[in-house]
Amino acid sequence: MKAPDPRILTVNGGSSSIKFALFEAGDSLQRILGGGIERIGRPEAVLRVKGVSQEDTFSRPVTAPDHAAAVGALMDWIEKRTGHDALTAVGHRVVDGGPKYSAPALITKEMVDELRHLMPFDPDHLPEEILLTAAFHRRFPGLPQVACFDTAFHHDLPRVARLLPIPRRYEAQGVRRYGFHGLSYAFLMEELGRLDGAKAAQGRVILAHLGSGASLAAVCDGRSVDTSMGFTPAAGVPMSTRSGDLDPGLVWYLARTEKMSPKQFNEMVNSQSGLLGISETSSDMRELLDRETHDVRAAEAVALFCYQVKKWIGAFAAALGGLDTLVFAGGIGEQAPTVRARICDGLGFLGIDLEEKRNAANEGVISTPVSRVAVRVIRTDEERMIAGAVCRVLDLGCEGRNEP
Repeated sequence: MKAPDPRILTVNGGSSSIKFALFEAGDSLQRILGGGIERIGRPEAVLRVKGVSQEDTFSRPVTAPDHAAAVGALMDWIEKRTGHDALTAVGHRVVDGGPKYSAPALITKEMVDELRHLMPFDPDHLPEEILLTAAFHRRFPGLPQVACFDTAFHHDLPRVARLLPIPRRYEAQGVRRYGFHGLSYAFLMEELGRLDGAKAAQGRVILAHLGSGASLAAVCDGRSVDTSMGFTPAAGVPMSTRSGDLDPGLVWYLARTEKMSPKQFNEMVNSQSGLLGISETSSDMRELLDRETHDVRAAEAVALFCYQVKKWIGAFAAALGGLDTLVFAGGIGEQAPTVRARICDGLGFLGIDLEEKRNAANEGVISTPVSRVAVRVIRTDEERMIAGAVCRVLDLGCEGRNEP
């Protein structure tokens, strides 16, 4: 009798959510289901699941006052759905690997200890991610767990791109530009190679992952050469609730004028700024686009986002010495043709020429046949990237990923 195919659970812990997906890893990866627990810490927390069957597609309330309760509810459902011994491994997205971790790796006590030392790097994500790995270890003590680091794609940035212009002694403490969204970028580069061939993937590429968190990466010869996020995910372009780059003098100004503490400043730039801060109504790009004709604040939030992304594209084209391919991904990048059009408007000097109907239809290629730069929309898949990494780390014998 043929042994059952390995089953890999991927886990992506956010500040107020836990996303997951379940894959069967045979000759290729097959997604069985996916979903998440949303609104952790709020009374209206909910478990959403979408699978291949109606039984595995539902939405129901759960009690999740914190991440510990949320992961408990998730594990209860997973165990009921698959059985205690059905899982082969768990892959975790870990936001920050610091200076040490540059590739997916088996989670060990030594790694967890190292991640605890890194918690000051990302106090908003790492504590919850460590909690998730510990919870799975307690429930399934023999189950291998693999950490997939979101910073790994940018680990070998050129020195000039990773240095921060502050006193040199902080570099020895690991303070540098790390960049994030690495799992998404790694997937997009693989997919670009599959769709357009190795020559395109080895060319001068700008990747724009535009979602509730947003960043861009400049890639040449398949390697990250610069990225908009920095030491933390708060840097770069404005996002749903994050500010992006700010004048550091604001810290001192607000401390003097409003007695704002470092903790309050961190809360402001991560949770009260970006689209939400400018619009004063919503962090959702779809809602802002609907309101912009009659709400100047919504219109200004959208305009600022598009303007800043456009500036980063220009800057990265300069860093790359030109541009061959521009890729849009993420919720906004994949589903907001109006935003893509506004970002690309005025970039004809770089060779970017959008085809209006293709863009409106969210087609895979949205540039005209005569455009010198190929402009693509690619649906990113971080979960599949995690599952593939687990296959490779544990040598499960599957190819790691298949065509979406």
